Amino acid sequence: MLKGIATSSGIAIGKVYKLEQPEIVINEAQGDPEKELKVFEDALSKTISDIEAIKERASATLAEEELAIFDAHLMMAQDPEYSNQIADMIKGGATADHATKQVSDMMIGMFEAMDNEYFKERAADIKDVSFRLLCNILGQTIPDLTAIDEEVVIVAEEMTPSDTAQLNKKYALGFVTEIGGKTSHAAIMAVSLGIPAVVGCTGIMAGCKHGDKIILDAKEGTVIINPTEEELKEYTERRDAFLKEKEALQVLKDKPSITLDGHQVELVSNIGSPKDMDGVLENGAEGVGLYRTEFLYMESTDDFPSEDAQFEAYKVVLERAQGHRVVVRTLDIGGDKKLPYFEFDPEMNPFLGYRAIRLCLDRKDIFKTQVRALLRASVYGKLAIMFPMIATINEFRNAKQFVLETKEELKKEGVAVSDEIEIGMMVEIPASAVLADEFAKYADFFSIGTNDLIQYSMAADRMSEKVAYLYQPLNPSILRLIKMTIDGAHSQGRWCGMCGEMGGDPMAAPVLLGLGLDEFSMSSSRILPTRRIITSLNKKQMEELAAKALKCQTEEEVTELVNEALKA
Repeated sequence: MLKGIATSSGIAIGKVYKLEQPEIVINEAQGDPEKELKVFEDALSKTISDIEAIKERASATLAEEELAIFDAHLMMAQDPEYSNQIADMIKGGATADHATKQVSDMMIGMFEAMDNEYFKERAADIKDVSFRLLCNILGQTIPDLTAIDEEVVIVAEEMTPSDTAQLNKKYALGFVTEIGGKTSHAAIMAVSLGIPAVVGCTGIMAGCKHGDKIILDAKEGTVIINPTEEELKEYTERRDAFLKEKEALQVLKDKPSITLDGHQVELVSNIGSPKDMDGVLENGAEGVGLYRTEFLYMESTDDFPSEDAQFEAYKVVLERAQGHRVVVRTLDIGGDKKLPYFEFDPEMNPFLGYRAIRLCLDRKDIFKTQVRALLRASVYGKLAIMFPMIATINEFRNAKQFVLETKEELKKEGVAVSDEIEIGMMVEIPASAVLADEFAKYADFFSIGTNDLIQYSMAADRMSEKVAYLYQPLNPSILRLIKMTIDGAHSQGRWCGMCGEMGGDPMAAPVLLGLGLDEFSMSSSRILPTRRIITSLNKKQMEELAAKALKCQTEEEVTELVNEALKA
């Protein structure tokens, strides 16, 4: 039995499909510059076409957020700095493959050495693109995962975005990789595809061969090669029970999220594009708690998306929400999210720098395009506008006033705008949590962004492995900030939601319920499991649990309290 990191829950039993990539042998001899340049240019053109084709195939199964990975790959393949450096080496006498390998390795090393997580992820993109480019230069064939026509479990050294995008859920029962972590592209895409996955499973490639029988337990993170009859029987029963449980959740699809003692909350979805509305509706979400509009901007390759393009996207989401509230977060760019057509000045710590509402209030020309599009779309549903990265009262008041002024301008132009738009804010900076009761005098609602709130409160980059232990959603200090925010909202008759990862964490649900959270926003796939938890709890009892949790000293103590409550 091998052990790895479970990233997408489930159990798969099938035959091993061992994904073995072609071996790259670099020719370091002197090359003919003219001939080698032609080889490189043809291979680069084919690489770009390959990526575009993969993205097109992937669009049928992946959300816009995941598809943005391929936009990053296309940007890399089309980057003149990358291709010009390779071409210069070829002109100096290097072969196309040697030049590509040298330049790619240099860039990968440079990006991997950076502290910023965004740039570290770019190293993975360069690896993926450069490997495909080298294969095309050398005439090597990359395995075609779309050709799989039987039920298999993929076993690989690692799964690139290109690999995962080609998987057909009908045949790919799951996958296990030698390397990778919870935040790797493969892990994220496994969740999006809804197939079991275990990553970081050391020894898996050496421990199996093509066609072996395999059990993949992505609930526990275990993998068994060539299991015994007893193990097959046991895990078949576990798999059937898991699938039966998953199917049983469907009865909750159209049910309200009400506790045993009659307290109702809202379970809503986080989305990145209009395409994600399919998942919202299929999983019985009660609206959208976070529409990440930055993906509209990241998809655009040469300029900011126009007012009309944004209007159409917002209109579709509002219409498909069928009268449920849609909370749209205004442009949250900067930090780890860059744009190909807008250059940010270098900053020592971009996460704490010029980003989100700070950018929008400084560049009101950019902000106005989005606000106009949102206001125009407001007549097609129940719109709530939410500002990210609010730190001061004046920031919120200025942003809200800008929206109201733009609304009046549109009315003067004869454009219809809803009079029932809510205007609220993200609470992701400790300062705004502490002052929540004052913010609530101006904001119609709060949504707690726990991903940033936790890392800012604990002074720990949540993407850094060395300080990952400090990413503690149930730490009493975080719970106290959450309580301040919820109490601050309620003191002025406002509602409070949560759209960070914690909002869909089953371990957090009992405590959040007890703290009085009104709305839980999460990935659509987590809606029904969370609804099952909520409907099994007693609000009064969870208030007692939350009171005890706030008096704890460590996250471990809180976790123990929650485990006891869930067993009861």
